Amino acid sequence: MSVKPPPAYQALRQRLRDEIASGAYRDGARLPTESELVERFGLSRQTVRRAFQDLVSEGAVYRVPGRGTFVNERYLRQLGSIEDLMSLSDDTTMEVTSGLRRQVDVEAASRLRLDDDVVFAVSFRRLHEGVPFGVTRVSLPEAVARPVLDAAETQTGAVSTTTIIGLIEPHLAEPIAEAAQSITVGAADPEVAEAVGCATGHPMLRVDRLYSDSSGAPVELAVSHFLPEQYTYRVTLRRSR
Repeated sequence: MSVKPPPAYQALRQRLRDEIASGAYRDGARLPTESELVERFGLSRQTVRRAFQDLVSEGAVYRVPGRGTFVNERYLRQLGSIEDLMSLSDDTTMEVTSGLRRQVDVEAASRLRLDDDVVFAVSFRRLHEGVPFGVTRVSLPEAVARPVLDAAETQTGAVSTTTIIGLIEPHLAEPIAEAAQSITVGAADPEVAEAVGCATGHPMLRVDRLYSDSSGAPVELAVSHFLPEQYTYRVTLRRSR
């Protein structure tokens, strides 16, 4: 019995995948237009459009209206567990822009359910292959911060492949059990803009995470601003059984 060939859009999708993987199109390079691919392969415009849409859906390329389709140079983060969050350091670099120090921060202290307004805060930017894509400010209760206050990784200018949550957890009485997360849109303030190299007021993806230990006590508040041009956030949701 003969094997039925795949639909034309799947064949084109795979061909484009292979060409991207081989380096024919480098990160950020523009792919041929729909018209160019129609002429090159003798396909219908709908076939080409479907192949492009599949590549967009899987994160291999992205489209800019009026400009074209480009190889995705963004940092793609796919999360499904606390362990995924703590392994962020596997393929990124943390560069501390403001070392861990005592500060008065009413909002952070409130979210951490502290009795006073004092937190210990550290700010850093994240880089993927040398390209900055986000800035994070982490606030900690004093008891959580003290064991890592003098750690090399928490000092201004430090560069490491670690996470603050990974740094503090070995010193906690209870393990991290939960991360309550909210995602909104914000604007880059001067500090964020300087760290990631964008204009002040540039639209940013804001991700707030409040980590709690197994007793329910908040142990870290992380507020991150990511460049949408450089960062794609993906979450997989599964039906409970």
